Amino acid sequence: MATNRGRTRRSSGRVRTWETLDDEALLGVRFCDLRLRLEDSLAWPALGRLQGELERRGLHFKPHAWLAEEWFSPDGVPGIAIPFFVAHARLRALERRQMGEVEGGSRHWLIRILRHEAGHALDAAYGLRRRPDWRAVFGRSSQPYPRDYAPRPSSQRYVLHLGHWYAQSHPTEDFAETFAVWLPQRSRWRSQYAGWPALEKLEYVDRTMRELEGRRATNLDRRVIEPLAENERTLREHFRRKGAHYQIDTTRTYDRALLRVFVPRTERPHGRLASGLLREMRPQLRRLLVRRARMHPYIVDHVMRTATQRARVLGLRVRGGRRQTQRDALVLHERLMLQMLVRDRENFAL
Repeated sequence: MATNRGRTRRSSGRVRTWETLDDEALLGVRFCDLRLRLEDSLAWPALGRLQGELERRGLHFKPHAWLAEEWFSPDGVPGIAIPFFVAHARLRALERRQMGEVEGGSRHWLIRILRHEAGHALDAAYGLRRRPDWRAVFGRSSQPYPRDYAPRPSSQRYVLHLGHWYAQSHPTEDFAETFAVWLPQRSRWRSQYAGWPALEKLEYVDRTMRELEGRRATNLDRRVIEPLAENERTLREHFRRKGAHYQIDTTRTYDRALLRVFVPRTERPHGRLASGLLREMRPQLRRLLVRRARMHPYIVDHVMRTATQRARVLGLRVRGGRRQTQRDALVLHERLMLQMLVRDRENFAL
């Protein structure tokens, strides 16, 4: 049946009708009616960069890619699904307002995720997880995927690449994260992980990739799984499901700490957004925290990103002057980092 919902013209510099809709109306548009093209997205040049990195490592492997609802690489398919919001600035703005952040919304973050997903795709292309030596290093890939996981922030058995200590969630994610750290030719993984048990995993990846140099992939499956063009779910349904899933994340500790420094929107409806000030302060705050608290930059970045995201979700406002707020924010982040390390457990949705 023909429908006008979300109808748009082909992308050639002309405006699609849904681009001008307000958020409420845009949430009613189906994915298949967005008519997005991967070639027009932020991911297109990043995929070219990824391919260059693979070729410089001597890997004759080119993962295919397509637009979908979320980031994923399907089991058994050596390809990469890229989320819809990467394809358009209007959708990234909606994603930020709905979820508090845009996963892969910057070029730096985007290439890091693509390297991770390329690790999954390469695993499928060469059947690496079936190798006894792979299982000896990373564990059994047949372990059930958990709905959530509780990593140990102090552990040195895993590399630090994507957020939330993602390598600790499952053996296949451990491999993908390790591959992503190894892949860039300028990666200084030997020195960065010297003395860490995780170095053994990186050395295994290095040996295995040298074995694969010049070899063609054995799995050439080019299927496209859950493509956006065939998805009749609305954006509203998508965000409702996604929000319910990620409610597992630990936030109460952050919310209580933030409310000691900032105030609710109801108290200062026209006050400056706390999230905006925290983003503006991030470079200076990061330098101070790394130097004063002597924490690994990965932990500092995690706490700062989570605190800024929660301040945005709660709509918090700045209470007093900038100088005092900066001092209070520094103490706030130091306390959050110390509390996290004392617990040595965080809980995240997978």
